[in-house]
Order: sequence, then structure tokens, then C-alpha cells
Amino acid sequence: MSTQPPPFLLRRPWLNQNGAAAAAGGGNLGVKGIIAGGITGGIEICITFPTEYVKTQLQLDEKGDRKKYSGIADCVKKTVKNHGFFGLYRGLSVLLYGSIPKSAVRFGAFETLKGFMQSPDGTLSPGGRLLCGLGAGVSEAILAVTPMETIKVKFINDQRSGNPRFKGFFHGVGIIVKEQGIGGVYKGLTATILKQGSNQAIRFFVMETLKTAYKGDDPKKPVPKYMVGLFGAVAGACSVFGNTPLDVVKTRMQGLEASKYKSTVDCMIKIWTQEGPAAFYKGTVPRLGRVCLDVAITFMIYDSFMDLFNKIWP
Repeated sequence: MSTQPPPFLLRRPWLNQNGAAAAAGGGNLGVKGIIAGGITGGIEICITFPTEYVKTQLQLDEKGDRKKYSGIADCVKKTVKNHGFFGLYRGLSVLLYGSIPKSAVRFGAFETLKGFMQSPDGTLSPGGRLLCGLGAGVSEAILAVTPMETIKVKFINDQRSGNPRFKGFFHGVGIIVKEQGIGGVYKGLTATILKQGSNQAIRFFVMETLKTAYKGDDPKKPVPKYMVGLFGAVAGACSVFGNTPLDVVKTRMQGLEASKYKSTVDCMIKIWTQEGPAAFYKGTVPRLGRVCLDVAITFMIYDSFMDLFNKIWP
């Protein structure tokens, strides 16, 4: 049996003769990624949040006497009527506060893992694309997405009640932590890891695969931003159809009534038995619209800022 280490370990960037320079460059790339990701996240969220709001409302809606909405248009109409246009932006501040760390973890983890696994010409194997995307998704789920998403869902869920309790971001978080402890903002961790891991595995795999196909035999061939946007929209659509059931379970596990579920598996079973398999695809249409636009915008703006930073900040 060969005792040689795997090929990707032989390509560790810090083992080359210019290790110090490579490390410095990697540090710069991480800082650039944080800044570019934060700007991108803020712009993207402001554009697409209403669709996320509607998606979450429809996923929280249950059958029977407690059902509040007949569909997307009815949800939008009732929300605007009862809370005004900006009612569609309930919970936006939570995502804005979380956009920078989420983007930093996601792109930082992907780039770090890619540095381990890519070939000398900078390309990734299909398996490498999946693993790097999976690693990025799991990292962001644990470090950023779970607390951010839990708070967002609780804020939206709070508005569904007759007498909303949360007066603002810090007031709402204070109530959640006081009543449920720090674990109150970490509800649905398992479901979120499954969702984000599969999300980013699918998205980065599709994106990197389409970019590689476009470049053909020239790995350094630039990809136009409109093509990056198109590839991002395709990657987003693939992730929606691939993991919406996990997104529904995650939303239920993070809602204010999550206590009625003993675990992620129990939540899945109860949704299946009480509401039927179609319930796992609640909110697919609004989520599809948001995610396709989200991923397209994210990759386009992120690539644009990274190109700019690389020119003015070598």
C-alpha cells in the first residue's frame, strides 16, 4: 500500500517556496471576501426580502381552522392591508445584521477548502466542488445562519399573533434569550446544517461546473458577469428543488411553536402524517423567485467587487 499523502495535501499553498507571501495573499483574500460579501449581502437582501417573508409565512401556515392564507397573492394582500407595505420587510434587520458574518464564513470556508483540493491550474474535480460547497454550508449553518434564521422566523411568527410582542430587533432577541436561554436562538440546528450544507453543495457545484464548461480548455478565461448571473440563477433553482423539504422542516423547527416537535425527525413525520407530502414543498414558488435572484445577484456582485479589490488592493 502506498504511503504517499493524498494529492491535494501535496498542493498546500503554504508549503511552496513563497509560503509567507501565499499566506499574506490568503489573508488579504479573506478580508476582501468579508467586505465584498457584506456589501453583496446587504444589497441582495433589500431587493429580495419580501419573497423570503412570504415564503416563510406560507411555510408556517397550517391546515384547518388556523390556516390564514390561500396563496402568495393573498399573503401579500393581507400583510400590506394589516401592516402596510413595510410589513413585508418584517425581520429584515435580522438578515442585515447577519449578512456580513454569513458571507464571510461561506466564501471564506469555500476558498479555504478549495485551496486544499484544487489542482495546480486552479480547477476543482466534481467531487471537490461538492465537498467544498458542503463545507461552506455546514460552516455558515453553525456559525451564522442558525441564530440569524431562528430570530428571523420568530419575528415573522410573532407578527402572525394577535398581539405581537417584539418591538424591535434587540427587544425581541432579549425576550427570546430571557425566556429560552441562548439555546433559543439555536433552534433547528440539525435541520439548518442539512439545509445549508445541501444548499451550498448544490450551488457551488453547479456554479463551478458551469464556469468550467464555459472556460473550456482555458482555465484563465474570464467569465462575463451576465453569464455569472445566469449560472447563479440556475444554481439557485437547482438548490430550491433539491432541498425545499429541508427548508420547510427548518422553518417549523425555528418557529414559536417548535416545542410541539420532539426533534427534526419528529417534525418530518408529523408534517407527512398530518399535512401530506405536498406540505414539504410549501412556499416553493416564492422561494424559487427569491433564491434564483438571490444567488444570481450574490455571485455577480461578489465577483465584481472581488475583481475591483484585486485591481486596487493586490
